[in-house]
Amino acid sequence: MQQREQYTKIEDFLSDESFRQWILERKDHAEWEEWTLENPQRAKLVEEARMWLLAMKVPHTPPSNAEIQSALADTWKKIDETASESVTRAGRLRPILWLRAAAAVLVLGLLLGWLYQKQWTANPEKITYHTLVEQDPEGLIEQTNNTDKPQLLTLSDGSSVLLHPNSKLSYPRSFGAEERKVYLSGEGFFEISKNPDKPFFVFANEVVTRVVGTSFRVKAYADQPNVEVVVRTGKVNVSSNQSITKAKNKELVLLPNQGIRFERQNLAFHLITDLTQDTPLTQSTSAIEQLSFDFTDVPVAQILTTIEQAYLLEIDFPQEVLKNCYLTTSLSDQPLPEKLKIICESIGSTTRYEMNGNKITILSSGCE
Repeated sequence: MQQREQYTKIEDFLSDESFRQWILERKDHAEWEEWTLENPQRAKLVEEARMWLLAMKVPHTPPSNAEIQSALADTWKKIDETASESVTRAGRLRPILWLRAAAAVLVLGLLLGWLYQKQWTANPEKITYHTLVEQDPEGLIEQTNNTDKPQLLTLSDGSSVLLHPNSKLSYPRSFGAEERKVYLSGEGFFEISKNPDKPFFVFANEVVTRVVGTSFRVKAYADQPNVEVVVRTGKVNVSSNQSITKAKNKELVLLPNQGIRFERQNLAFHLITDLTQDTPLTQSTSAIEQLSFDFTDVPVAQILTTIEQAYLLEIDFPQEVLKNCYLTTSLSDQPLPEKLKIICESIGSTTRYEMNGNKITILSSGCE
């Protein structure tokens, strides 16, 4: 240990190994605490040196908010204990020493908090669509919608996606044995075929949506401040991508007509239990989310017209042949291919459909 009685500058303390051990490792072999409290001016200099030493450590190993609060609490406890001892020994507390120590602790806390916040906000972890796609070992197909209206995609498992303008979806030609994963940039309405043994995941930048079989909308444009998930039918589990928190996340469960808004700036979820009370979500609702797919003794032509309006596609069918065909069915929780299959099977064994992009052709000799 150097001759600390001669220390007049902060640098003197910072170069002292025993001082650094006392501050950083709480090893008070040289009785620094007792020596510091002997002189008010000395205590002020020691506290300033302590602040600089701790601040210099922040960029390398930034403490959590809990660690900062714990450190401040321990320091206040030390001050209280020292004050009690001083009253016992001298009959009164030196006011100037206590005030200076308290002020130093306050400044230290503010400084550490500022440095920590500055470092965190200056180096945020960003999870992008391209990063996620590059990390996937499977060979993926990328579909980009550069038009001014939604495009319909049909996946290998029978699920359908209505991909909105200025959006991209990457997906495998065929899904693996254990799970189904796709990657979205932009906005898409998903109708997932049911398969309890093979969950379906939609990775949309910072947010992961997990389902088994349901319909929902994900909105995750890269240049917008929020990511939104809205459920139409079934149940959806939503969590933040584990790459953000470095830990397993608790999933939020969404039911029909519920949604979440994920704020990218502060990495926070906001649950929306009543969509009608959220103006932005209400305004962005598409036709497919508003129309009913429950039909009771309804003409086939009317059912096909509803599908045209919902998916913004064209359906060509023999109107004269099917004009007297009526159906009672519920198609609310079915992907588009399954909807068409149910309609064709209900009409009769001679009825089938063909799909080419956004155009569907119904071939039939009449209802049976």
